[in-house]
Amino acid sequence: MSLPTVSVIITCYNYGKYLKGCLDSVLNQSFSNFEIIIVNDGSIDNTDEIVENFQSLSNIKYIKQPNRGQAIAKNVGIQNSSGDFIAFLDADDAWEKDKLKKQLPLFEKNNIGVVYSRAMYVNDQGQSINNVKTTEKYLIPKSGKVTENLFLDNFVPFSSSIIRKDCFKKCGIFDVSLQMGIDWDLWLRISTVYEFDFVDEPLLIYRVGHAGQMSKNLEIRQQCSDKIMSNFLMTHRNHLSMWTIRRAFSFTYSNRGEYYRRIDKKKSNCFFLKSIFQNPGNINSYKGLLKNLLIY
Repeated sequence: MSLPTVSVIITCYNYGKYLKGCLDSVLNQSFSNFEIIIVNDGSIDNTDEIVENFQSLSNIKYIKQPNRGQAIAKNVGIQNSSGDFIAFLDADDAWEKDKLKKQLPLFEKNNIGVVYSRAMYVNDQGQSINNVKTTEKYLIPKSGKVTENLFLDNFVPFSSSIIRKDCFKKCGIFDVSLQMGIDWDLWLRISTVYEFDFVDEPLLIYRVGHAGQMSKNLEIRQQCSDKIMSNFLMTHRNHLSMWTIRRAFSFTYSNRGEYYRRIDKKKSNCFFLKSIFQNPGNINSYKGLLKNLLIY
């Protein structure tokens, strides 16, 4: 029996109500040489019942574990995979039917480590929404050597990604000390060795705004972002120009100034000032300060 070309890793924590749609979107792919590895990270909902309906399929592996967090769950999936490529899909998301077919040919270049795509955003009911910011200049998809661009912001939609398995051997797996931002941390490390490419189509259906979505917790995200940036600077500073580092911190501080405006204006002003110190040309930070002064 030949090894599957792609191992699709689906991690699930109390997302049973979305899991059938997620699995159907993989099983209906026009490219069929894959295995599916479902890692149930301690769910207490109907996840077992949903998976039971699919377990007669020979290309599905089901792994259950106590709740240990998304990084460990994804690492368990990697460790149990057999494919040459790893595709990640969170259980509340789904794929367009030609996703694998359109992305895999880009790996013909041996220096490509990650291939991703754009995303279409839907709400909890699966209805398309258009108010998600995707036009921010740092979020525009990039290809090639992307380390400096990635340090500014994470423009790779996680559930759109396919990774050459050798990337994990050379660059490591997910950092289990991080609660959030584990994908950004991984992309940064991979980008120091491999190039990235993307399909300029929304091949991922990404669900936003529902209960339990981790990306809602902004303060934890900030703490993890600080750790990721600090760790990367300690180990791979030679891959970044000083101007990129200053722009990245200016962008980060400006975003925090916006976040704290409604919570703590003094803290908000401090972040805007820190942003301007890093990059005096960051117009958004001046605008943020002015808004704070006008609100007083």
